[in-house]
Amino acid sequence: MNQNDLITPLRFLARLPHRFHQTPRMLQGLYYTAIRNREKKLSLAWALDRAARLHGQRPALMDETRCLSYGQFNAWTNRLAWAFKAEGVGHGSVVAVMLENRLELLAILAGLSKLGAVSALINTTQRGKVLAHSLNLVEPTFVVIGEELLPAYDEVRPNLNTALNPYWVADQDCLAGPGQEPPHCINLIRLTHNQSSETPPDAAQVRMKDPCFLIYTSGTTGLPKASIMSHGKWIKSYGGFGHSGLTLNNQDVLYLTLPCYHNNAVTVCWSAVLAGGAAIALRRKFSTSAFWPDVKRYNATCFGYIGELCRYLLNQPPCPEEHNNSLRCMIGNGLRPSIWNEFKSRFGIDQITEFYASSEGNIGFTNVFNFDNTVGFTTATFSIVRYDLENDCPLRNRKGYMIEAPKGEAGLLISEISPKWPFDGYTDPSKSEAAILRNVFKKGDAWFNTGDLMRNIGCKHAQFVDRLGDTFRWRGENVSTTEVENVIGSFPGVEDAVVYGVEIPGTNGRCGMAAIRMSVGIELDGNALLAYLDAELPAYAVPVFYRQLQTVETTGTFKYKKADLKSEAYDPSKVTDPLWTRLPGDKQLTAIRPAIYEAVTERCYRF
Repeated sequence: MNQNDLITPLRFLARLPHRFHQTPRMLQGLYYTAIRNREKKLSLAWALDRAARLHGQRPALMDETRCLSYGQFNAWTNRLAWAFKAEGVGHGSVVAVMLENRLELLAILAGLSKLGAVSALINTTQRGKVLAHSLNLVEPTFVVIGEELLPAYDEVRPNLNTALNPYWVADQDCLAGPGQEPPHCINLIRLTHNQSSETPPDAAQVRMKDPCFLIYTSGTTGLPKASIMSHGKWIKSYGGFGHSGLTLNNQDVLYLTLPCYHNNAVTVCWSAVLAGGAAIALRRKFSTSAFWPDVKRYNATCFGYIGELCRYLLNQPPCPEEHNNSLRCMIGNGLRPSIWNEFKSRFGIDQITEFYASSEGNIGFTNVFNFDNTVGFTTATFSIVRYDLENDCPLRNRKGYMIEAPKGEAGLLISEISPKWPFDGYTDPSKSEAAILRNVFKKGDAWFNTGDLMRNIGCKHAQFVDRLGDTFRWRGENVSTTEVENVIGSFPGVEDAVVYGVEIPGTNGRCGMAAIRMSVGIELDGNALLAYLDAELPAYAVPVFYRQLQTVETTGTFKYKKADLKSEAYDPSKVTDPLWTRLPGDKQLTAIRPAIYEAVTERCYRF
């Protein structure tokens, strides 16, 4: 660790004068983050109504062809809410929502929030078994599908526990016209005609303890889990990111290319925008070539990021639009120290509001004071405890309690579960219980296990180190090795499949590598396997590297031994087994020989 990253009390105090003029706004943010009464009637719906009241004529949402004021957007969400209500959607109803990034998606989510309904945000890259699992998991009573994703939904309908006729949304400007729905669908936009533009009374009854979104997250085992994002957690984000962190105002525009099925978009960025009456400029999918022209077009002052996105931008040759650009701040996570200063200086970014949070967790850090190379500051009660990497468990002393790691030493981040910092967990209670550590520092206490290695760098600031366990992060997504192993294991002839994350120089996180043992007498058809995985898994979960094993080592409890496999990775000088990789843009596998390995490690390919 760089010793310059440590934050001493003197460094911290020296930074405070830079935020004095924002003290009232920051105190307002601390108020929202500190609310303990979960019966309090604050919600996403409340925040939107407040923004419309204060900033009714200011822009709220825009894309390439449309710009809606807060007054217009709020009226649209109210018409949607009344239409849903007429169809039987009410407080606590689970509604699966599956649209790509467009204004209609945010309007639907806001409309559902006004009824206290729960939006299950389906990952738009999911297909086949994974998509069917995600829909069955939450048992929705209603489904909203964008025209662009209807084929994916229709493909899995036979495998759904309840094959509901979807509410259909045309892939066009729905304010201009509802479009023509297929025979088995209900046209949602047509249902909004003649509905009231006033906020339904249901909105005033939505409490902080009520679920707002169900966000899908891959854990260390199995298929995706649905974590509960309550309105209370959303309001804490509204306070922490919106009022205390970014402090956007009604002259700001946040450029958003992150997928809206992720909390980074619908909780972090949206809450920060609503807190100050700023606007969102929404793009359907991220594009490196369109990024700077879009920033110029919208005169964007902020953007939502993940580390991978920043790396893509940094790898691009300079373009005219990036010079003297309008961006002054950014909010997101995963910006690594290795590119932090280069990114900040090349693009002239004054404020990097890096944060740390998880959909299911009860803790968040925000870089409120704009230090470099930190996920920021938290008011939550947390500890970083010593961790035994070899045995994959926290260390405990002779009394059976965990041991705090000294400042600067990497350890497991845990957060105390309390009335002020409740743990909403997952829809599956057993999954929630598995994430709780008990009897940590005293008998009867309970702490949330983040599964992440962090280091305390002083003054309640932390620095991210790495993920633990069998989940790795690639292209901004969590990948469950168990899920990928299960899919590979279903391919004809595969006897064993071991999946783990490996690093590629110059990239963020780890990509997937699969070590496969075939049944006796069966040859591995790598290209057929690749086509199968492309059909069964999201693109980010398909392994990049492959190794064919003769034998597979397991522990005494029959878990795969991955340490040596991770260490050897895809280096042909260390591995005698056949090795392959899928090079960027290819549909087939390429054998890894020294020249290919050198090209990969010398960053000749853009993974």
